[in-house]
Parts: sequence; C-alpha cells; structure tokens
Amino acid sequence: MADEPRRTRRNVLRTAAGLAGAAALAGCSQSEGGSGTPNDTETSGTDAATSAGTEQTDAETEASSDGSYAVSMEPVGEVTFEAVPETWVANNGSWADMGVALGRDPPEGVWLPSRYHTRYYDEIPDVSVDKSGMKKLWGSSGVGKEQFYSIDADVHVIDPNFLINRAKGWKQSDVDEISENVAPFFGNSIFSTGYEWHQSYPYLSLYEAFGKLAQVFQRTDRYDAFKAYHDETFQSNVANVVPDEGERPAVAIMWAAGNEPEEFSPYLIGEGTSFKQWRDLKVRDALAETDVKDFHATRAAVDYETLLEIDPPMLMLRGHESQTKSEFQDTVVDFMENHDVASQLTAVKNGDVYRGGPLYQGPITNLVVTERAAKQVYGAEDDLFDRERVASIVNGDF
Repeated sequence: MADEPRRTRRNVLRTAAGLAGAAALAGCSQSEGGSGTPNDTETSGTDAATSAGTEQTDAETEASSDGSYAVSMEPVGEVTFEAVPETWVANNGSWADMGVALGRDPPEGVWLPSRYHTRYYDEIPDVSVDKSGMKKLWGSSGVGKEQFYSIDADVHVIDPNFLINRAKGWKQSDVDEISENVAPFFGNSIFSTGYEWHQSYPYLSLYEAFGKLAQVFQRTDRYDAFKAYHDETFQSNVANVVPDEGERPAVAIMWAAGNEPEEFSPYLIGEGTSFKQWRDLKVRDALAETDVKDFHATRAAVDYETLLEIDPPMLMLRGHESQTKSEFQDTVVDFMENHDVASQLTAVKNGDVYRGGPLYQGPITNLVVTERAAKQVYGAEDDLFDRERVASIVNGDF
C-alpha cells in the first residue's frame, strides 16, 4: 500500500517525533497468557497526577493555519492530525469508554472485547454500545500486523511500548510500519503501574488521559463538562457517604478465575485507574495489613486456608464483570457457601462477597462502579450520580 495515497485519503498524519523513543523503552517481551488469570494486560494504571503532561494547554493542542492540529502525550510525543479521526482502535475498555463519553462511535477493535464491559451503559439513558462486530486484537497466535491493515483505522489509541512488550514478535520497526502505512499510535498504558518499561515516562490519571483523547477527537467541550461534573458534584456525593476512618471496613480485592475458584490472585490497593473507586471511597485494604504480596510482585496465589487466616470481612472478586449480580451469586458465591473451607470465612457467612469491579475504567465506568462499591461497602442508599446529566454530556447537550 502506497503511503501517500493513504495519507491523502484519511488526512491523518504522524509527526516524525511521534514514536522516536519507543524502541529504547522496550524491555522484556512476553506473550499473552490464556490461563484465565488476570495477567499483566489487565493490571491497573495510576490515577495520581504526574509532573509531565498533566495540564491541557494551548501548547499541547497546536492548531495550524491549514486546520491541522497536534496533540502531545508521552511516550508517543507530538502527533499531528490533518482532520479529526473517524475510525479508531483502542487498547482496552478504559480508552474505549473515554471515546463513548466523548460521544464518539466505539472503537473498531480492542485488545480483548470480552474485558470491555458495555453492560455498564445499561444504566445510562440514550447511551449504548454494540460490540458484536468489534475486532479482537489479541488471539492465540498473538497480534498480527495484518489486523491493523484490515481494520484500517485513523488512529490507534494504544501505547506502542505495550504492543512491543506484550505482543510476541513486535519490534519498533513494526510499529513504525503501521504508523506510516495505516495510522499513528497515540496511547499511554495508564492501567498498569507494574511494567518496568513504563518507568521512564509518566503515567496519566484517568482524567488526564481522558483530556488527551478529547483533544484528539476535538471534543474538549464534553471533556470539560464531564470533568466539572466529576470534580464538583460526583466527588462531593462520594465524600458524603464515606464514614469516619474507624468505621471503614477492610476489603480484600482479588482475581477469581472461573465460577468455582480454589485460589485467587491478590491485588493490593494502589495507584491505577482500576483502584480509583476504592481510593475515592477510602476503604481499608485487608491484604495490605498482612504479609500477602501483590500479584504483580510475585505472581503468587492465595488459597482458602490463607484467606481463612486473614479472614477479611469483605471480599471483592474481580474477573466476573460480565455477570449480573444474581449470576455471580448463583455461581461463585453459591460455590463458596458450599465449600468446606470457604464457607468458614466471615465474608461468606455474612453475605459480603461481591464483584470487585473492572480492571479497565473510563469516566462512565468509574461513575457506575464507584456507586456500586459505595452501596456494597457502606450501604449507601442513594444514587451518587445523575444518569440524565451524564447522558446529556455524552450527547452534547450541555
């Protein structure tokens, strides 16, 4: 495929500086596992402010006289667009949700569509996503360049370093080829703080990343409205349900593979978008008060005997966001209630075993799962966000 005709047709360009540092940042390349465990692809990214790229300024979205504009974000650098991208690909549900919140059509493909949980949109009027035709980038043989050619997107909202380090066989030259022949990469692996190759450039918070994508899609008005509602109204509602420190229960967040789990991957609450609801709700981390190490540190698992020694009052189990509350109760919880050891756990006996939230969160997802967590942990009775207000922002009605 000739490079120049494609650029003329799509009118989307990448600057030469865009991916200059990616090869130097690439570390140990790994293939993606399929064991049903969380794996590195689902770990969370930081939501804390970073020193670079934190403010949306005129310098970061530089418009030229010919209508083109540039958006800057590490590690891709400055990316220039001659027109607003129409079709796109997202690394995961965090970025996909950001696009939906901006009123854009969902991405043509994501790494794993099964982990982009569109059921959350059922609570928002006039907002829905049909992912039946969404392409799955990751497969049993990895990720192929032909997939990017086939989708033919206008922008790939993927951290190129994630692709190089997590997809077997990918090199900087492959990233450059797709960038030149198809479309640029524009992404930062915000969902994980556990990658060594990411330590040389900043993580972005959920709303920092959201702001960057809003610049790409030229929907900063929706972003501004969403951020204002989150910062001024939603966070105030969340703060109102958080009890005094001594009254907050301890929760254990773990990945439970399958409906009859015998062991769990422990997640200690830390920085990262997937922990945002727990940090905002200021819950105690039951695992942090023990010698149990985070999944990322050791890849170790926790069995029921170990859990019984810790006996956390509440269990938040990840890996079951595709299930409804009743489906989760009828499978995982029912199994644990009838398990010789699990049935002795305080959380099981008291009915405090819950779905623990997704690993990928965007602005809409975060509102839904934070409210759900507040009801699970603190027994909050009122809704924490206005569904109609969120729908109006998504649909551009301010």
